[in-house]
Amino acid sequence: MGENMVKYEIKFTREIPKYMEISKHIKNLIDENSVDDGEKLPSIRKLSKILMVNEVTVVSAYKKLEAEGYAYQKMGSGTYAKRRDTNIRFKKEYSNTLKKISGQDFKKYVDFTGEITSSEFFPVTVFKDVLNEVLDRDGTEAFAYKESLGYEGLRNSISSFFWDNKVSSEDILILSGAQQGIDIVSKSIINVHDNVVVEKPTYGGALSVFKWRRANIFEVDMLEDGVNLLQLEEILKKNRIKCFYAMSYFQNPTGATYSLEKKLRILELAELHDFFIVEDDYLSELIYDNKLYKSFKSLDINDRVIYIKSFSKIFLPGIRLGYMIPPEECKELIQNSKINTDISTSSLMQRALDLYINKDLWKEHISRLNMAYKDKYNFMINCIEKYLGDKVSYYTPGGGIHFYFKIADNLKSTSMELFYRCKNMKVLLTPGVLFYKNAIEGNDYFRLSFSEIKKPEIEQGIKIISELLSEK
Repeated sequence: MGENMVKYEIKFTREIPKYMEISKHIKNLIDENSVDDGEKLPSIRKLSKILMVNEVTVVSAYKKLEAEGYAYQKMGSGTYAKRRDTNIRFKKEYSNTLKKISGQDFKKYVDFTGEITSSEFFPVTVFKDVLNEVLDRDGTEAFAYKESLGYEGLRNSISSFFWDNKVSSEDILILSGAQQGIDIVSKSIINVHDNVVVEKPTYGGALSVFKWRRANIFEVDMLEDGVNLLQLEEILKKNRIKCFYAMSYFQNPTGATYSLEKKLRILELAELHDFFIVEDDYLSELIYDNKLYKSFKSLDINDRVIYIKSFSKIFLPGIRLGYMIPPEECKELIQNSKINTDISTSSLMQRALDLYINKDLWKEHISRLNMAYKDKYNFMINCIEKYLGDKVSYYTPGGGIHFYFKIADNLKSTSMELFYRCKNMKVLLTPGVLFYKNAIEGNDYFRLSFSEIKKPEIEQGIKIISELLSEK
């Protein structure tokens, strides 16, 4: 047997069918780079002889590999290995690693992976009183799912409180968070092979949705003041784009915020090239640098922006609420898609949030959050400067809950390697590979969120990261 064929040998067990064992073994070979992307697999006859199984078993194994995206056939030539989407692989690896850390064990870690504000800043007693008031006022009506657009009282409050009545409550659709909003937009306006532009890097959840819709995804480099306009305009010249997904404030993961000039130019381009801007308004409440920020939606005169806002990141963790304002052109499609997805979002929580806003408790809550997080934000910067110094490059976002770092070229450490080494030292960070269409491009980057940890843990964690980056 040739040396190259030895790797295909298997000791079969009786626990699962042989074709499944063969498929699993070859998948492992591909994942571990023992079989290269595009490498020809042994012929059906040759592999059946090596493994001493009948040819039908090998055919079934190869069909399973094809179905799972690990192989493809060339007519008259044979079966070839296919490297699966590295993002999916890395994301699964990262997710499985975190899942293995149980709830109690999590408390032993310095966790820089959080994406929501800490529950310690939420006045549970006050919210409990609000819930009781809703139940006393509305009784069983509080649980009714009558309004497909969402509870009218909450839609009116959003229109009044957040938009100064410049947006009609009839144009507001209540959601179960931003992720559902992205999913609904995708189902409504994106077809197979439609062209979508995203920031590079960007939120992994959005990438997953667009990939699931089998859209063609174009990435545009994210700069400190928004995407690279030259790259964007080059893409628009050559391709018909359906939509551009953008996180306008303190972008995830970079923390970048669009300049007013770039927003206005992108709005012009949307009108000129006939595409929608899907604006994910991420953490616009948490501003620490006293700058005036305006959303794409507030500047939109041509009705090009599909605005998505989540309350989940800044309200009580676990309460999935948000809203969307779609343009007139696709409003009916999007509303119908929402109704077909889940009919209605929790009525009780909608009514409670409405009352919370109307009692001015929302303003108090956001004010408290800003004070607490500005303090942690400044402390985080001090720790970064003190311990990480020239080991990383980054820029200060001016708001939000995280920082994004590029590992210095001379350190030769990848984000996944750093993730595992940090985990062994009871520190958790988010590797950059999760934020790119091609995971390899995120190898030099990592994200640290300070949202759910206290100042002593922040310093301890950053100190450990610094020491690990210094190791050869």
